Amino acid sequence: MRLTEDEARRRLGAARVLRLATVDADGAPHQVPATFAFYGGGRLAIAVDHKPKRTRDLRRLRNIEAEPRVCALADEYSDDDWTRLWWVRADGTARVLAAGAERGADGQEAAERAEAVDRLVAKYPQYAAHRPDGPVIVIDVARVTGWAYTDPAG
Repeated sequence: MRLTEDEARRRLGAARVLRLATVDADGAPHQVPATFAFYGGGRLAIAVDHKPKRTRDLRRLRNIEAEPRVCALADEYSDDDWTRLWWVRADGTARVLAAGAERGADGQEAAERAEAVDRLVAKYPQYAAHRPDGPVIVIDVARVTGWAYTDPAG
């Protein structure tokens, strides 16, 4: 059953992990799981954090620079009870805010990055002990859609 936009946004905000899909300049897809914060009525923030990575030159960041249109998908799956199944997809345009970014005469990018990190810290206790200090992906969400096996209203 199709979710209302309000219900889709509620589920997206409450989800603990999503999958971020990007494409490179040649159109090759790339998908990674990510922790995130959904806030401000239509922004998603994803940090490049302290968790181990093979390289800091991440494909998702290069892809966003080449093609900023992205898709994020959060979902719930249960082997035991398929009536609990749901998914929410957020389509939008991503920007990479570099650590220490001070673009703009008023420092707007730095303030935007700080707000995104604050939202992530509020959602994930692990970030309180190790605040993200790498780049932050901010997605301006243009469309949120979703589906659930059963009607969320009852």
